Amino acid sequence: MDQLPSNPYGLDLHPLRGALYDELHSRPFQVIPSPSRLTFLAAQIASESREQEFEHFQKIYEHFGHRAPEEDGVCYEADFGQVRVRREKHLEFITYTFVNLDVEVCADPFECSGISRIPEEWLRALPGTVVVSFHVAVEDARQQPEPPLPVVKSFFEGMRLVGSSPQGGDARVWTTFRLHSDGFGRFLIYNKRMSDSQLGRLTQRVMEIETYRLMALLGLPLARKYNPKLTDMDRQLAETTSNLAANGNLDERVLLGKLTDMAAWVEACRARTTFRFSATRAYHDLVLKRLAELREDEVSGHLTITEFMTRRLTPAVRTCESVSERLENLSRRIDRVSDMMRTRVELSIQGQNQELLASMDRRSKIQLMMQHTVEGLSVAAISYYMVGLLKYLIEALYNSGVAIDKSLTVGISVPVVVLVVWFATRKIHKKFLKLATERADQDDEAH
Repeated sequence: MDQLPSNPYGLDLHPLRGALYDELHSRPFQVIPSPSRLTFLAAQIASESREQEFEHFQKIYEHFGHRAPEEDGVCYEADFGQVRVRREKHLEFITYTFVNLDVEVCADPFECSGISRIPEEWLRALPGTVVVSFHVAVEDARQQPEPPLPVVKSFFEGMRLVGSSPQGGDARVWTTFRLHSDGFGRFLIYNKRMSDSQLGRLTQRVMEIETYRLMALLGLPLARKYNPKLTDMDRQLAETTSNLAANGNLDERVLLGKLTDMAAWVEACRARTTFRFSATRAYHDLVLKRLAELREDEVSGHLTITEFMTRRLTPAVRTCESVSERLENLSRRIDRVSDMMRTRVELSIQGQNQELLASMDRRSKIQLMMQHTVEGLSVAAISYYMVGLLKYLIEALYNSGVAIDKSLTVGISVPVVVLVVWFATRKIHKKFLKLATERADQDDEAH
């Protein structure tokens, strides 16, 4: 293809424009001839091992004498003549598809496989944890008829078969959805009226169905693990709610501690399961979409792939969804009960505060009464000392020759002194009260 100008009209192009166009072509369908043998592997790779896995993938090029790619990519498909290797990167796993075209000497469909010509030491050193592994045998039934059913069943070691005629009967697919003696699953596809491109698309859909089926089921052990504990937590929460409704004598601190522990466990459980359960739903949707694309016809006496999936896979996915919903529901209920407990504690604290304020009010009144009493006593005391001082003054005046009646003068000064002291004391009291009122008004304006 000729190299086209990247921007002949001088347009302002988005920097991701090229990547967006290439994304739809990043995983093209394979072209699969018949007969051929395929082996499919899907392995979960830790993020820190991705670079190591790519270096290991480069070694397969070296084994067949080809130049390995230098940069990692989403999808690589290498053609080594009679052997093809396809590697695809997904969100949480990496898949390998090995295609063996040298099948003339293989009488039994599974006598040889896609990895028959792949070095065993390379397979043993494959990084990651293999979740999906199965063989696909593609046979040409365009010129010769299919073998009888007992013979087909013998290829699957006598296990119960699941079969269908996809694409309007242009092919026949047999499987068991079980592991066989070699530790791999098996699919047998008979090509009746399909081109190599059509067969490649059919094979790709079958491989994706099996891959997404197993990846979806990864959430089921988690659901089974946490489901009994959720039942116990649900019972404890129901008992707590009943105790609150009965309004008995409860230790709020102990009860809030239990609710906090329950909430912590639920949140930890959600953190461990949210991604897995979300992935289960996503993989299940992909399985249903691929099944619809098969356009299956029934094979008399056998479950189709769609029937098998809806009877076995869908209930497992519903179990995961049920546990996920129970976790969300339990989290919301714990929050509501905790809110009720906090409300109960706040009301109790408010009651205690009201009692404390009432007690403080009573003390304030008593203190005010005592203060008035003290003020009265202080007026008498101050008046007594002032009259004593005036008495000394009157005696001094009398001794100096001033003609006054000492007793009468002292007697007249007593009520005058008392009134003056009482008036001065009241004036000082009013001044302090005014200052306190002005400070309270300033605080109210500040708030």
